[in-house]
Order: sequence, then structure tokens, then C-alpha cells
Amino acid sequence: MAANWRVATAALRRHLRSPPPTIRESTGALSAANQRRSYTTAFADDDDDPRGKWLTLPPFSPTIDAAAVGKELSFGDGDSIVKGSTDGSTTALRWILRCRPDLPRNLVQKLFRLRQVRRQVVVPMSCELQRSQLKRVAAKESLNVGDRIYLPLSVGNDAPRPAKKERFRCSEEERKFVCSLVLYKDPAIIVLNKPHGMAVQGGTGVKTSIDELAATCLTFDKSESPRLVHRLDRDCSGLLVLGRTQTAATLLHSIFREKTSGASAYGVKKNIKSLKRKYLALVIGCPRRQRGQISAPLRKVVVDDGKSDRITVNDNGELVSTQHAITEYRVVESSPHGYTWLELRPLTGRKHQLRVHCAEVLGTPILGDYKYGWQAHKTREPFVSSENTPTKPSPSPFGLDMEGGDVSSKQPHLHLHSKQIDLPNICQLLEKLEVSPDSDISDLDGLKFDAPLPTHMQLSFNLLKSRVESSDNC
Repeated sequence: MAANWRVATAALRRHLRSPPPTIRESTGALSAANQRRSYTTAFADDDDDPRGKWLTLPPFSPTIDAAAVGKELSFGDGDSIVKGSTDGSTTALRWILRCRPDLPRNLVQKLFRLRQVRRQVVVPMSCELQRSQLKRVAAKESLNVGDRIYLPLSVGNDAPRPAKKERFRCSEEERKFVCSLVLYKDPAIIVLNKPHGMAVQGGTGVKTSIDELAATCLTFDKSESPRLVHRLDRDCSGLLVLGRTQTAATLLHSIFREKTSGASAYGVKKNIKSLKRKYLALVIGCPRRQRGQISAPLRKVVVDDGKSDRITVNDNGELVSTQHAITEYRVVESSPHGYTWLELRPLTGRKHQLRVHCAEVLGTPILGDYKYGWQAHKTREPFVSSENTPTKPSPSPFGLDMEGGDVSSKQPHLHLHSKQIDLPNICQLLEKLEVSPDSDISDLDGLKFDAPLPTHMQLSFNLLKSRVESSDNC
């Protein structure tokens, strides 16, 4: 015992005589508190001394588990406390990837295979002396609060430098147009009124998307680019919600996801209480009933020799590749000219759900939907009115067709609009969780958004003399 004490005392003396540690921090210099603690920590041997040899990551600390918060918020049992709101444990692999997203996953996994990753373990020897050791750590090994991970200094040279992605360049006029789409903004979310014809995400044949425009024009005071949390069809207009931080985006994505999974698993009675959506559509024809609920599973089929695909109602009883889909509808007003305004409330969020349910279940395809209502459009005659006043089209940003497309056009635009969304106040919720992991949300505010109709639907509204907004405000 005395021999061990002499060895530890000698190690401490050598450590105190040496210059201050110069451990390279991945995200900045060590704090003053950590520097002071370094003088009271003795390393077991020279191989454990990380000075000049290792790149150290920030100590592990619990973070907000946004996915768990979203699920608890969606299916809480009436309790006003959000439980399990922090992620109190993680693995060494996940912590490295979280702290250093620039490192490829395969490179980090290689470091673990070569046993080049270390974890600092502090062993108390007495009330005044601690012995610190660097031990090899496995990729799936759990970390405790305060644990530090050390990587070889060479990892900075081995990691490929990320290619600089050129941001979409906008003119001043285009930038103003994108900013004019913003209906609401707080530190956590941005809500847009997406125009008809603009894709939400890039892909084949897509020149401009909301995703890249948000990164260019809508960062505002944030270093992060806004993130998509749900989708709208390219030709669908209306409310689109984006998360301004990774945590807010994960929380919102969880809420939208649980909306679908909750309705599919438990039915309407236990459906999510923190998210409500309403769409407005102008359809060809009139449903037999004034209101109802559509519960028809959907599946994807490949057509044109594999060149394209479409969604259809699965009526053959097969469960393979089937997605449960539920939509509530209500007739707002019928026109004697053969058109009907419908209010649609999706309880699930499947691809093309509203368009397929209207066309195949109700037998009333949405005006301008040539994919699922092409037969109805073949026999359709453009609506003729004395109020039709042809106007000369004016140039629109990003080549969008902002003129015409109403019920009097030979080829009308899709008349489907995301009109209303009710959400919990995400910014307020995150502020509460920062103060306390188990927060009382009984006084959490709700946010309600309403998007005005696009030009082509407003023109159709005027031509058909509808009173959709005055009758129910949607």
C-alpha cells in the first residue's frame, strides 16, 4: 500500500512540474475548470498522457431526445409532464459521429477496428488525488455523463475535406420572392406558403426546390439551413413547415410521423392531438355523401414498363407493400356547373393520399390532377363565364406559371391547397426542456396557421361564386 502511494506521489510531482496540458480540442480549447482539474489528475503512465497525441471530443452530456418528446407529445395519456425528454446514454460511435459529422462513418468504424479510440477513465485514489487512464473503447460501449473520447491526431489528415457545395444563386428579385413566402418565423420553425409548381426537394428534372432555396435565402440569423420535416406535392400549394435547427426538425418530423403511425395503429380515437391539417380542393363531380371518412389502404404499382409508378387503392386484400391511409372529408359547397369544394383532413400522411382517395374512392378527381383523373379531364369542358378576362402573362420568378390555370382554363392547375395547420409551439417547448428535462406543458401554447388561396384557386372561387371561406373559414 505504501509503495503504491509513493508511485502515485511521484507521478503527481512529475505532472505538476510539467507545462500545462495542450490537449487539442475538437470544438475549441478546454474550459478553465477542466484546465484546473488537469493539475489534480495523474496519468497512470506516459502512454495514457493525452498531451500532444490525441484529439479529444467534448465530454458526453445528455441531449434532448426530440424523437421521444414528439412521441410523448403525440400520445400522452393526459399527463401534462413530458417524460423521457433527454437522451441520457449513447454509444462511443454515436457520440463521435454527433461531435464530428465531417468524419465518414466508415473511417470512424475503421478506427474502432484498429483499436485506436480511447476513453478517459478517472479513478479516485484519495480525497485529493485522482488517477486518469486512457482505455480502449468499443464502438457500441455506452458512455457515462462527462466521459471524454480521444481520437488519433492523424484523423484530421485522414478525413476527406467536404466538397464545397455551391449554393443556389438568386437574384435580388428572386430572394425577395422567396422571403415573401414566409408566413411565420421564430427561433425553431419557419412556415411557408408554397406556390404551385415549385418542388419541395430536388430530384430528376427539378431545377429549383424549396430545400435549396431555404438554404440560400431563409437562414436569417442561424448558421444552420432550414430542414424539411414533411412534404407537399410539386403542384400542391399551401403551408409547408421547416425546422430551423436539428433538434426542432427532429421533433417536428417525429410529430408528423406519429400522426401517420398513430392513426394506422390505433385508429382515429387515439390519433395524435398535437397536429391538425386541413386541405381545400376543387373536385370534378360531387360525392354521394356530404361528409365521411375514407379508410382505404394504398399501394404503389409500376407502369409504362417500369418507367414510372402511381399510387392506387389496394382492393385485392394483399398486405404486401400496403400502407394504411385515412382521410376525413366534408362538402363545403357544390356548384351547379359540376364542381364541388371539399375540405379534406388527412389523418395519415401517405404519398398522393388525398388525390387517390378523391379520384378512386369518392369518384371525384381533383381539378388539374391529370395523373389520377385523366379520364374526367378528357370529357371536361372549360368553365365559361362572362367574367373571363384574358390577361397577358407576366414573367414570374423561377419560371413559375403564376397566371391562369383556373377552372376556365383548358389545362387548369391542380386545385389542392394546404390551407390550415395546427401545431404545438415548438420554440416554447424546447425552451421549457432546456430548463428542465421533465417539463410541465399544461400551459404550452398552440400555433394556428392559415394560408391564403393561390391565384388560380382564387380565380376559380370567384368564377364559381363560391362562399367557401365565409361559410366555415375552413
